[in-house]
Amino acid sequence: MRLIDSSGVSTAVLAPPAQRGGVRVRVSARSWRLVRRSWQLYVMLAFPLLWLLLFQYWPMYGVQIAFRNFNVIDGITGSPWVGLENFQRFVSSYNFWQIIRNTVILSLYSLVAGFPLPILLALALNHVSRQLFKKTVQMVGYAPEFISTVVMVGIIFVLLDPRIGMVNQILGLFRIGPIDFMGNAAYFRHIFVWSSVWQHVGFACIIYLAALTSIDPTLHEAALMDGASKLQRIRDIDLPGIIPAAIVLLILDMGSILSIGFEKVLLMQNPINLQVSEVVDTYVYRVGLASPLPQFSYAAAIGLFQSVIALVLIVLVNQLARRIEGASLW
Repeated sequence: MRLIDSSGVSTAVLAPPAQRGGVRVRVSARSWRLVRRSWQLYVMLAFPLLWLLLFQYWPMYGVQIAFRNFNVIDGITGSPWVGLENFQRFVSSYNFWQIIRNTVILSLYSLVAGFPLPILLALALNHVSRQLFKKTVQMVGYAPEFISTVVMVGIIFVLLDPRIGMVNQILGLFRIGPIDFMGNAAYFRHIFVWSSVWQHVGFACIIYLAALTSIDPTLHEAALMDGASKLQRIRDIDLPGIIPAAIVLLILDMGSILSIGFEKVLLMQNPINLQVSEVVDTYVYRVGLASPLPQFSYAAAIGLFQSVIALVLIVLVNQLARRIEGASLW
């Protein structure tokens, strides 16, 4: 409500409580009408929200076992509280730095090898004029994404077998080998990283191709009229256009720098390469599930430590990306 004094100056005055309550009632009624009008969308939204609550937020209740000496008989709340003892035990363990070093090296190696290749492939395919060739390359590159981890590791073992493996057969033509790739710890990281790059490069390429489709085609038309070459258009138009998507993916990759995954590493592990293949995830699996006396609290503390580091890295990289490029995850 506004009042006008004798000088003609308008002054804002709060409406009476009854009137403000009436405004709230009208807004609430309008909101409920909108909900009833689009109730199907809210029903669809309810299922993913329910899944999120049940499988993502409710399990957080059990995180407290990281701060307890958990045993099955007493349960979560009945187990004695030990505070940060499990975290101190992990940090002071004799193999702490070896596990962290193996995890970080494997993650950074995967990031350096796997991050630029999908970008290069997407930029190259974006300028391919023959649609049949372009779609064929996309299909061939994306197909390995559907191979399960167990099958992928089985393929690796067959290809690298010292006696019947195709790789050693080819090396034999050049009088090299045979080489026991899986029996030499020096080859583990290279095999793990480059097989993962081959498997996932097609999926990441599709993400960048989708980002390239959002670039205004008139920019390329104007560049062609100015006589720009294909490389100049890639450098000045395509690369700036996909930088936001690349930054988002880079932030997410940095958040998982201590979470390389345990399935593939565990399947490729053997006593010979254990010194370079033992990572945080496989260590958590061994002490928390595979041990004759499972240490649930100790494993939960390691997993929580891993998650906190990931959160800190995501926040830091997100802030750094916002300051440098003006693009960020949030």
